[in-house]
Amino acid sequence: MHISQLPPFPENFLWGASTSAYQTEGAWNEDGKGPSVIDARESYPEGTCDYTVATDTYHHVEEDVALFAELGLKTYRFSIAWTRIIPDGDGAENPAGIAFYHRLIDELNKYGIEPLVTMYHFDLPAALDQKGGWGNRATVDAFERFAKILFREYGSKVKRWLTINEQNMMILHGDALGTTKLRGLAAKKDLYQQNHNMFVAQAKAMIACHEMLDDALIGPAPNIAPVYPATESPEDVVTADNWWAIRNWLYLDLAVRGEYNGIAWAYLKERGWEPTIEDGDMDLMKAAQPDFIAFNYYNSQTVAAIAEDEDINDGSGDQQIAWGEKGLYKAVKNSHLEMTSFGWGIDPHGFRTVMRQIWFRYQLPMILTENGLGEFDTLTDDGRVHDDYRIEYLSKHIEQIQYALADGVQMFGYCPWSAIDLVSTHQGVAKRYGFIYVDRTDTDLKSLARIKKDSFFWYQQVIANNALPESVSVEAGTKA
Repeated sequence: MHISQLPPFPENFLWGASTSAYQTEGAWNEDGKGPSVIDARESYPEGTCDYTVATDTYHHVEEDVALFAELGLKTYRFSIAWTRIIPDGDGAENPAGIAFYHRLIDELNKYGIEPLVTMYHFDLPAALDQKGGWGNRATVDAFERFAKILFREYGSKVKRWLTINEQNMMILHGDALGTTKLRGLAAKKDLYQQNHNMFVAQAKAMIACHEMLDDALIGPAPNIAPVYPATESPEDVVTADNWWAIRNWLYLDLAVRGEYNGIAWAYLKERGWEPTIEDGDMDLMKAAQPDFIAFNYYNSQTVAAIAEDEDINDGSGDQQIAWGEKGLYKAVKNSHLEMTSFGWGIDPHGFRTVMRQIWFRYQLPMILTENGLGEFDTLTDDGRVHDDYRIEYLSKHIEQIQYALADGVQMFGYCPWSAIDLVSTHQGVAKRYGFIYVDRTDTDLKSLARIKKDSFFWYQQVIANNALPESVSVEAGTKA
């Protein structure tokens, strides 16, 4: 449908950027921090570093926030490391860890940057993992206690909260993310019990937020991808609809409506993977009532029907690439999409599709909390990073927000991944996303100096003008 005049962004639109604790902070064992499952990993993709130093934001708080302020961020989405607050996940509180996030939040508020806090971003305390992790109902109570400590400490300074980042990716691709040790189909029942327990924990956190904080807002943060049928055949269309439900709606239906998606439940029941639901669990989820939906969007997936006995390429290692599942679907390469250097499809139109689908299904305001282009950025002889490819990628996605606004969708913010370079899950430091370059490699910490990329100056103008500029002089950071 042609839109002759795109609407402007709302006056108070939250232009932001995102990171996570374990991918940026470093200082993995300093000031009383306990180990997480990320810290306890024993292997990493070949040639990539661990997360012990990352991009060392723990020791660069003032410098980094000052750069965020120069960039013009209206909000900064970051996560709090559970093991900085409670080193073993459910024991004594760690005053030094609590103080660190006060320092970060105070610094953000000093510049008028709204903190957008993710409570849990893949980094379960290792001590809880050793006791069964999310498969142990005690972890539900531990998470509720952790949430209440965050609300107590930071509730007067933080208005918007996110519960669990990309729960669906932890369940569907936990091995790739290093968040689960489960192997094989026989382990799937336990995995979906973990999934259920996480939803109960999320519901308890939402309820506690509304009880403890009068004007706070809280919501889930799954990864959502549109699913296209490979052909117009009815079988492919139904297959795509099934994968929409299992990959996406299972997670948002539980978070928003407090109920299991029917297609997803049929999938679990057919395989004998349905979780045990304790008395009161569904009542808790019904009572949770999120205030908004945060979601991450990177790309779309294209699928085709598969015969029950047909084998697939059971790939692993990248949660953004569809591999297929025996008896459910097979992944098909979409010939209409350009690909990134890392094999991810570039699909801005799919972003509009996701915004429309979420809005018309749930009627809750939305904020995008991850969307970005990972590339092999190069520091050139002039001391700059000329990432015009990132500017092009983000421009096309931001334009789709305007189309979605014209469709009647309520989007109140956009937080691309990432504010500053970090350690990516699969390609280490080499795969860079940030507006700010950090001078290190996977094998050499170098200076850890912060260098503004061309995309920094471009995004600075987007924020200042509350609009996509017709052209940008990245040299001066001004509209041309």
